[in-house]
Amino acid sequence: MVQEAVPSQEDQQNEAVVDGMEQSAITMKSLLEAGVHFGAQKRRWNPKMAQYIFTDRNGVHIIDLAQTLGLIEEAANFLSGVAREGGKTLIVGTKKQAQDTVIHEAERSNSFYIANRWLGGTLTNFRTIQSRIDYLVDLETKRDNGEFAHLTKKESLKREEQIAKLNRNLGGIKDMTEMPGALFIIDIGKEEIAVSEAVKVGIPIVALVDSDCNPDMIDYPIPGNDDAIRAIRLISARMSDAIIEGQTHRLGETDDESSQSTARMVTYSTVTEEDSLNSENDGESQSEKTHTSEESS
Repeated sequence: MVQEAVPSQEDQQNEAVVDGMEQSAITMKSLLEAGVHFGAQKRRWNPKMAQYIFTDRNGVHIIDLAQTLGLIEEAANFLSGVAREGGKTLIVGTKKQAQDTVIHEAERSNSFYIANRWLGGTLTNFRTIQSRIDYLVDLETKRDNGEFAHLTKKESLKREEQIAKLNRNLGGIKDMTEMPGALFIIDIGKEEIAVSEAVKVGIPIVALVDSDCNPDMIDYPIPGNDDAIRAIRLISARMSDAIIEGQTHRLGETDDESSQSTARMVTYSTVTEEDSLNSENDGESQSEKTHTSEESS
């Protein structure tokens, strides 16, 4: 008899949590409160941002938040899709206002990050960067195994300084063994090398773009203030939520596939227990007849 696999109550509850996941909603009010609408000074603006500027006030451009709101969700949906496909996002923000937020949101969403300094060739010369990461991992392994205890105090301190320095620049990408699926960048003016490298290797870019930047090289621009800490926190948190949502859906789909595979692993048979016993009895009778026939001959 074939039995159908029926989802347990726990599985149904987990599925409901995935489908009904609550995200930190971004509204026009939250954008205004965070100061996302304040652009750069009018004299420093980039004409290519004209389509995203609503007006100017006291020599400062005011960004059209109606467009920003829609573009935030478009970017969030993209990053969620990347995570659902198993890709990782690299979050980049080395300016002082962004560093703490970048590290926090990257760790929260299990993403890679660069918050201290973008090393030239991080994407275009990844093999060399990977060798430095391997060196860092090797040093940390030796330290954890107590091998530094056999060195002189001067040598031991030197190695510790090397580890600290490498971690400042590479700590956030220490586990990055392959190219990321997307970049999320804060302040593309400051991170122009990161933008250039991502474009060269074909990695899509999501970025918070102020009115003094060029949005042409960005796949998913989010017009907004890239200097205010509250604005950076708000947008970064929404991107992290989207990444987490994609990862959760991917885990849910993986569990569903496993359940379906288990349900399909059944044996179909039309032989009943009674038929099986009758078959055994017939076999024994046939064996006795053969034995009797041999004795007669």
